[in-house]
Amino acid sequence: IESIQGYGGSVQYPKNYVKKATELVQQNGGLYIADEVQSGFGRTGTHFWGYQGHGAKPDIVVMAKAIANGFPFAAVVTRPEIAKTVGNYFNTYGGNPIGCAVASAVLDVIKEEKLQENSLRVGTHLLEKLAKLRDQLPNVIGDVRGKGLFIGVEMVTDKESRKPYPIEKMNAILNRCRDNGLLLGKGGNFGNVFRIKPPMCITIEDADFALNVLEDAIRKEL
Repeated sequence: IESIQGYGGSVQYPKNYVKKATELVQQNGGLYIADEVQSGFGRTGTHFWGYQGHGAKPDIVVMAKAIANGFPFAAVVTRPEIAKTVGNYFNTYGGNPIGCAVASAVLDVIKEEKLQENSLRVGTHLLEKLAKLRDQLPNVIGDVRGKGLFIGVEMVTDKESRKPYPIEKMNAILNRCRDNGLLLGKGGNFGNVFRIKPPMCITIEDADFALNVLEDAIRKEL
C-alpha cells in the first residue's frame, strides 16, 4: 500500500485508516508491504518514510526512484525471518556497486542539505497558495490535497457534483504549462488530477514561479 496514493490522484487516507487496516491484515497472518517509491526519502516533509505518518509498522518496505535520484536502483527492506523465505537465489543484479554508491550519496545530500525540512517548508507554502487559488476558482478546482512536496490538484467542472474536468482541457493546461517552463504530471481514475512533485531542492521562488504559470494556464481555459 502507498502511504499516499500516487498515480491514483495524490489521495490521502482517512486518519488511522492505514494503521488499523494493516494491523487487521497482520493479525490475520498477512504482511503489510509499504510502497515508499514515491512517498519515501523525506518527500512528505514530516517524516522520512510516508508510513511513519500513519503510525503503521510494515513487514516489508519497497523503495526506488528517489533512492538514487533517477539512477536505476531499487531496494527491498524486511525482517530476517521474512528474507529467509526467499531462498539462496534472489536476483542477478543485486548489490550493484555503482547503484549502491549513488544511493549512498543521495542519502548524504538529503541529510546535509536538509531536503526533508525543505520539502515541508516549500510544500506548506505551495499547499497554502493552491488552497487560495481553489477558493478563487471553486468551480474548476475541486480539491487541493497532499503533504510536503507530494501534492494533487483535482480539477472538476462543477463544485457540487465534482464531475471530472475534461481530459482535453487537462491536456491543454499541461501543454500550456510546459510551453511556459513548468512540467506537471496528471493522475487519478479520470486523469483529472495535476500531480505536483517537484525536486526536493526546490526554492520558494521556484514554487511561486510554478504557481503563477499554473494559475495563468488554468484561467486561460475558463
